[in-house]
Amino acid sequence: MKRVGNIYQSIICIENLQKADEIAQKGKANQYGVKVHNSKKEENILKLHQMLNDKTYQTSTYDIFKVYEPKEREVYRLPYFPDRITHHAIMNILEPIFVSTFIKDTYSCIKGRGIHKCSFELRKALKDSEYQYCLKMDIKKFYPNIDHDVLKSLLRRKFKDQDLLWLLDEIIDSADGVPIGNYLSQYFANFYLTYFDHWLKEEIKVKHYFRYADDLVILSKDKNELHYYLKIIKEYLDQNLKLTIKNNHRIFPVSTGIDFVGYVHFPTHTLLRKGIKKNFARKLKKKPSIETVASYLGWANHCNSRNLIKKLLTHEQFQELQNKAKQKQFRRRQNQNKQSSEQRNHHSEIQN
Repeated sequence: MKRVGNIYQSIICIENLQKADEIAQKGKANQYGVKVHNSKKEENILKLHQMLNDKTYQTSTYDIFKVYEPKEREVYRLPYFPDRITHHAIMNILEPIFVSTFIKDTYSCIKGRGIHKCSFELRKALKDSEYQYCLKMDIKKFYPNIDHDVLKSLLRRKFKDQDLLWLLDEIIDSADGVPIGNYLSQYFANFYLTYFDHWLKEEIKVKHYFRYADDLVILSKDKNELHYYLKIIKEYLDQNLKLTIKNNHRIFPVSTGIDFVGYVHFPTHTLLRKGIKKNFARKLKKKPSIETVASYLGWANHCNSRNLIKKLLTHEQFQELQNKAKQKQFRRRQNQNKQSSEQRNHHSEIQN
């Protein structure tokens, strides 16, 4: 892969920092940190530019808390200023470079390549009746076990801008592993496995391989081939990335269903994962908001779930949800049209 240089100044320029600030604020205007920042926005942007230019920038102290859905995890949160603006400024420039290194079968936190895209691609592969077996595995404590020295070495295979590498190193060394919650972490994590992905696809010649974050699925015609893949994958991850596959890995017939990215995939149909169905039913008993129900319906609408929806929702409830969704879409279109009209008027005033 070609190494990239001379991009640090593009990251720290005032225009990019302003753009990063604008993007980072979307949907967060009422947050305390955003309000404090906005009280002296221009001064803060200039101050951040100076810190990055002088290399006096240091990652702030993390606020660490636990979440319990879908499982217990420690989440790290940084202040809005200067850290979250800095992370967005970096990704404004680096995101297309990172994405260009990913194989097409890498999903998670990539625009256009989320859960549903991953699920649909797996469904397409399952239509090939020759591929009757599946190897499913995931990496043990992936984010906490990302090795800093290895990550830095991999970044140096792609980037040669020393100023950029100084900033990325500073952020990497601000916490153990790669902290869940950092905007940059999801890209660091994907990039950490990208050379592994290329090795599997281009050297080992695995045809049907799917990775969503640290969850991996491989299809094959032959069980013995999957046992071989498991063996060499374990060796590669241990020797090159200091990672370990969990002991719950499985090799099984695809006819029993592949539980992956929230769905159970069969060659002939796809169902919602059992845990998601249970959560959906539990939420409905508590009279949830339209947004919550719409979110679960969004999951259900992407699989064979007509009978499930009929079982969980009365006809009246379903119609009410449909009507509210239509009203919400109508209001959204009205707001978009209003914003477009205001922008046209603004441009017209500038030209006049």
